[in-house]
Amino acid sequence: MRKFFTSESVTEGHPDKICDKIADKILDEALKVDPNSRMAVEATIKDDFILIYGEANTKANLDYEKIAKWVLKDIGYTEEYNVLVKVSKQSQEISDKVNQKEIMAGDQGIMFGYACNDTEEYMPLAIDLASKLCKRLTEYRKSECKYLLPDGKSEVTIEYEDNTPIRVDKVVIAAQHKKDISLDKLRKLIIDNVILKVIPKKLIDDKTEFLVNSSGSFIVGGSFGDSGTTGRKIVVDSYGGYAPVGGGCFSSKDPSKVDRSAAYYARYVAKNVVAHNLATKCQIEVAYVIGYAKPISITIETFGTNKKSIEEIKKYIDDNFDFRVQNIINELDLKKPIYYNLAAYGHFGRNTSWEKIK
Repeated sequence: MRKFFTSESVTEGHPDKICDKIADKILDEALKVDPNSRMAVEATIKDDFILIYGEANTKANLDYEKIAKWVLKDIGYTEEYNVLVKVSKQSQEISDKVNQKEIMAGDQGIMFGYACNDTEEYMPLAIDLASKLCKRLTEYRKSECKYLLPDGKSEVTIEYEDNTPIRVDKVVIAAQHKKDISLDKLRKLIIDNVILKVIPKKLIDDKTEFLVNSSGSFIVGGSFGDSGTTGRKIVVDSYGGYAPVGGGCFSSKDPSKVDRSAAYYARYVAKNVVAHNLATKCQIEVAYVIGYAKPISITIETFGTNKKSIEEIKKYIDDNFDFRVQNIINELDLKKPIYYNLAAYGHFGRNTSWEKIK
């Protein structure tokens, strides 16, 4: 049976990703000073206005405005921005529940982890390529191409036969650019220096379509072309729609927030199940409640691809992994300032502690 599946990604200059990067830069700056920081500080941007808001319990003395402006410059925006800050301390009720002898879950919620054998990274192929295209588009802009600006998007459509990816059907790139370049020249530059640098030749055939800036010019972008808010790209951040996602985002949250840490751990477990050839696809769902150390449920799904029984896979997981919040933080070493570089191009399939194979 043949089917098609499409995933999208966005560059770090997309307005939602600007806000994710601001939020995670704030988190990193707090963790540098105080590894026990409790942070949930987010951002919203429109035109030249940035609102930074949320809750923070940290010993770090943070200059939120300075951090936000640094992020904009690091991405590549040169405009001047006005910043309004509304940050208060974390609720004492929440703090009391989380900070016990052992760290407890900082919220309730469900989280999913997923892995498959589409790629060497054990990621679905469509989101793997879409993320790499956006990352390459940014690298090309910063190192070689004077015509490109920070905002951009990608889409990749994969054709599957019997659940195995066999070819790339379509590649879509929308790249913000300066006025002084023709669309024909821009399209050629992006095809030659971005698409063909990322998409493996073996997946391209004479029916593969490359669609670059198909709507025409894309000069006005970033916060001046759209608004942005932290946490609106959870599908881009995870599995590109190929697997479920929980209700919470990753960016802005310290590791006591299981929306982030347990989602990382569920991916860690799912990847190990596939890497050890117990199944070719694995999805882990976990559910937590605030103030509890362990999840209230763990569900394993292999979509009929398991090489061992579900009972044997469950025993493997029970024998090798510990879903208590304190253990997740310790085992994955999550109190370090590692989050800014994860805020764009996906949180999975990269060089992180939750991608290790035990």
